[in-house]
Amino acid sequence: MLTYKILIIKYYMRLISTSGPLPTRDTDDFWLRIRKARNLGGAVLGPFEAWLLQRGLLTLFLRVRTAAGNAEKIANFLAAHPAVVEVLYPGLPGNPGHEVAARQMQGGFGAMLSVRIAGGESRARAVAGKLKLFRQATSLGAVESLVEHRASVEGAGTLVPDDLLRLSIGIEFADDLIADLMQALAA
Repeated sequence: MLTYKILIIKYYMRLISTSGPLPTRDTDDFWLRIRKARNLGGAVLGPFEAWLLQRGLLTLFLRVRTAAGNAEKIANFLAAHPAVVEVLYPGLPGNPGHEVAARQMQGGFGAMLSVRIAGGESRARAVAGKLKLFRQATSLGAVESLVEHRASVEGAGTLVPDDLLRLSIGIEFADDLIADLMQALAA
């Protein structure tokens, strides 16, 4: 069985190889439309962007491992906090998808988690606003930790609970992130 590090490297090496050429079996109408879109839109990485991609891959496994470890520590902290209604994270044993995640994921359960805050939407927004180390932004990952009030991002008619905050955990020191969450939840 491949290790977590090897899987990440294989995935991103595949990304590098598809950042330039796009091979297909046939030169049909669909391929011609793709080629036209690439030519008109500039969908091929320039030399500098390709270099940045290659450079970032060298430390990717370290960043992913650190962020996943931080997320697990934060999820466990939040799961025990009285101001938290629910933590949605596959690394927690009580999560409905935990058994499947434990079989499929090696080396961590990812760096994304959601948390439902007691007190509803206004309280969730207040907690997000009190965070000092987390940036308020919509993203699926970065080296810095991010927070968003997902329902307000999606707008009217969303099925996302209005007390939910989505956290993308970065590579900062986990104890600092926990201290930041602790002060925001206490305020």
